Amino acid sequence: MPHFDYTAMTEAGGRISGALEADSEAVALRLLEEKRLFPVSVRPKGGVRVVAAPKKRRVRSAELGMLYSQLADLLGSGVPLLRALDSLIKSTPSVTTRALLSEIRAAIAEGKSLTETLRQYPEVFPPLHTAMIQAGERAAFMEEVLRSLAGFIERFEELRSKVMGALIYPALLAGLGAVVMLGALMFFVPKFEPLLANAKKPLPSEIMFALSRLVRSHWYLLILGAGGVGALIWANLKNPALRRRMERWQLKIPVVGSALRLLAITRFCRILGTMLANGVPLLSALKISRDATGSNILADRIGEATEAVREGKRLSEPLSQGGFIPEQILAMLAVAEESNNLDKVLVQIADTVERRTNRQVDQAVRLIEPAILCLVAAAIGFLALGLLLPIFTMASALGSK
Repeated sequence: MPHFDYTAMTEAGGRISGALEADSEAVALRLLEEKRLFPVSVRPKGGVRVVAAPKKRRVRSAELGMLYSQLADLLGSGVPLLRALDSLIKSTPSVTTRALLSEIRAAIAEGKSLTETLRQYPEVFPPLHTAMIQAGERAAFMEEVLRSLAGFIERFEELRSKVMGALIYPALLAGLGAVVMLGALMFFVPKFEPLLANAKKPLPSEIMFALSRLVRSHWYLLILGAGGVGALIWANLKNPALRRRMERWQLKIPVVGSALRLLAITRFCRILGTMLANGVPLLSALKISRDATGSNILADRIGEATEAVREGKRLSEPLSQGGFIPEQILAMLAVAEESNNLDKVLVQIADTVERRTNRQVDQAVRLIEPAILCLVAAAIGFLALGLLLPIFTMASALGSK
């Protein structure tokens, strides 16, 4: 059986070397992972060295922001990068994050740059982060870049938490209303069907009893149909043209559409301003921010703006097309371009628009809650009407006799 020499990192961040027997290089890598070792290199005895491919890992955004902040503090205190990574490995409670930092430290110890190493983990470090870190490495202001990234992630997490938290109550209302209606159609309405079998039923009652029979007899078909519709919508969402049509429809919704528009503008301005402030070239920053706005319509405008800037034109001119960005923001961008102060103005715009976005989100939630309550009340009212109308009809017929 072939013999392999290996170098690996332990969970504690230490480096060990040794030899093992395995049928192939893949088997050797798997044996090391089973021993909870993280391979750095594996090579056959007397053979060519084989470098282990980086393992895909996931790190939460909030934890990544904390790592950036801690690394910035260590570098700002004069600690060398390798020693700073050693300190993070020892202090990080997450096993996954500790293993990731161990692999990054091993790659840097072998002579790779931090940017080159981080690009091997695109699922953890997006192009926005690596572009800013590359600019920090080249211009020797890594500490400032890391602090900017930490602040950017913190603001993004705060805004996302606010939006998600605001939607919890409406989602619970909608879910509870759906459960109540299904339960009534399956268990409550059938008890009245024999009592009202000979009664004259108005149209609401006929609809209600038909829905009850449908839910009771073909509930599995309804589940399959709902799953099929969901799968069809999910598949069609990958179509860029359909996504743009859906986004245009969403932007027409009162208050909600304005909140979505402001959210995309906030993300674009903050990303672009942060990258420009940290030395990323404008064309590269535009390319990265285009893919990070979350809006296909705004991404199209940014793509056109990128080509215009490449041709020597101003940024604000192509962004004004389509009416997606308000005139006030376009005017501020035009003034910032004339004064060569675009990075600071973009961050200021992001702060201002973020406050407006928070107000729009609050307004949207205040509209969604009563709308869902009205829908639930209408559904329950329809249920009560369908049951009471035949009873009133029977009582009127008995009274006339």
